[in-house]
Amino acid sequence: MNQILNISAYLFTELGDASALRQPLFERAQRLGLKGTVLLAREGINLFLAGGPAQVREWLDALRTDPRLASVQAKESWSESMPFKRLRVKIKAEIIRMNHPTVRPAAQRAPALSPTIVRRWLDQGHDDAGRPVVTLDTRNGFEVDYGAFRNAIDWRLAKFSDFPQAAKQHLDELRGKTVISYCTGGIRCEKAAIYLQELGLDSVYQIEGGILKYFEEVGAAHFSGDCFVFDEREALSSELQPADRNKPAA
Repeated sequence: MNQILNISAYLFTELGDASALRQPLFERAQRLGLKGTVLLAREGINLFLAGGPAQVREWLDALRTDPRLASVQAKESWSESMPFKRLRVKIKAEIIRMNHPTVRPAAQRAPALSPTIVRRWLDQGHDDAGRPVVTLDTRNGFEVDYGAFRNAIDWRLAKFSDFPQAAKQHLDELRGKTVISYCTGGIRCEKAAIYLQELGLDSVYQIEGGILKYFEEVGAAHFSGDCFVFDEREALSSELQPADRNKPAA
């Protein structure tokens, strides 16, 4: 029986006092018996936590009392056992490292598409203006191997900080197309979409909430395989359940 609530969430928002937030967030999560990782940086928060449903939601409610974090939206999934070994709340230079300081999502987000619009555009093969649509995977190559959108562009990234150089090298293949960037939960594809705009592409989007939100709203349409997650579950199926790794990809 699935009794553990797993949440993932991020928000780009200016947190000049990120260091001061660390201890209160850690102590509250520890008191509630939660495990996982919370990353804090000047640019925002990124978190993966698990525990009893009431305790997880109590922690989230307390987090949202900070006006800067009031709009944090968590994606939920369930598991039979705790997928994390420990609790960590860490201060980082970036909540997802890109090493490109001009990309500041807290100042201006990239345009986002709902999963239902993404599915419709992929069904028809073009956006509402008639431009061809391509999906761009911004995850590491080993994650892509677990599952991806069919025919997605995959630059075999070793780490996300490789994305800017790869984008420069492959920019011509994206020109004239509508590019939908995606990742697990939305954080990498948000930075990626902003960077592609900086390079001059005029029709770039991210999937709101990433693969996990897409699974939640529309299931596995146009997606083959599972979604790798960075915890002991390893990967989630399109039903947001721990994947059966012995099952062949769809």
